[in-house]
Amino acid sequence: MGDKVMYEISLRRFLGLYALYARMDLDFLVRDARLSLMAIAADGLSNAASVSGVFLLSQRFGGIGGMSRWDVLFMLGYVTCVTGLYQLFFSGNNTGHISRRIGRGQVDHMLVQPLPLPVQLATEGFIPFTGCQNLLFGIGIIVWALRGAGHSVGAAFAAGTAGYLFVSLAIIIGLSYLFSSLAFKRQVAFEEIASTVVDDLTGMLSNYPLSAMPPPVQWTLITVVPAGLLGWFPACALLGQAPLGLSALYPLAVAVVIWALAALAFKKGLKYYVKYGSNRYNAGGHRR
Repeated sequence: MGDKVMYEISLRRFLGLYALYARMDLDFLVRDARLSLMAIAADGLSNAASVSGVFLLSQRFGGIGGMSRWDVLFMLGYVTCVTGLYQLFFSGNNTGHISRRIGRGQVDHMLVQPLPLPVQLATEGFIPFTGCQNLLFGIGIIVWALRGAGHSVGAAFAAGTAGYLFVSLAIIIGLSYLFSSLAFKRQVAFEEIASTVVDDLTGMLSNYPLSAMPPPVQWTLITVVPAGLLGWFPACALLGQAPLGLSALYPLAVAVVIWALAALAFKKGLKYYVKYGSNRYNAGGHRR
């Protein structure tokens, strides 16, 4: 029995951890409800502002690049849902912006916990009360767009949308962890690299319809910088036609490749970190 793993990782255990972090998030909300609601409202307004420019352009010109105004609105709702899912499951404790925890020497705190590191990373970011606003906002936009376009929604469409959302979220997390692996050796230089990767993908590039762009630009934004897989490609595929003659499963293939590279890089970086530790602390235990 002494060699038995202390915690058996099961679905019940995962749900228990999610419940724990949900309770902590609720405690944070009610401790200062006024400040929390102001922060939630500000975040919602910021997200609305980030999509309103493209939406207004599509309204003014009746669409963009062959996509109707309702198609563009659906794409913007999809992107907002991706952002919302990221905030819901990975905003707490910087589990999505993992380079911050690496760069600040906080991985040490995780390695001494009686839970495997992947389990901690999968559950600690859950903030259902203060992080759900963008997901709800995105769902509302999608419903509005589908009603405006007269698009019928069946079980297959709903399942496809959920599947694409999961894949887009996986791409963001995979890229965050892939680039954050650089922080294991260069903690000061790369502490905020996850913020740059995530914010540029979800806040800047993914909001634009690429249908009118030249093919080289389209290919670049679904390969080298896969921002097009967080909005444009899934929206087009869900509305009837995957772009560039590619399979509808192309985003899944990209997600698998990114996760394989991220797992390899993160594992290698973690081995280095375990061996050499953090360079952010002096002998007295204070961070430089």
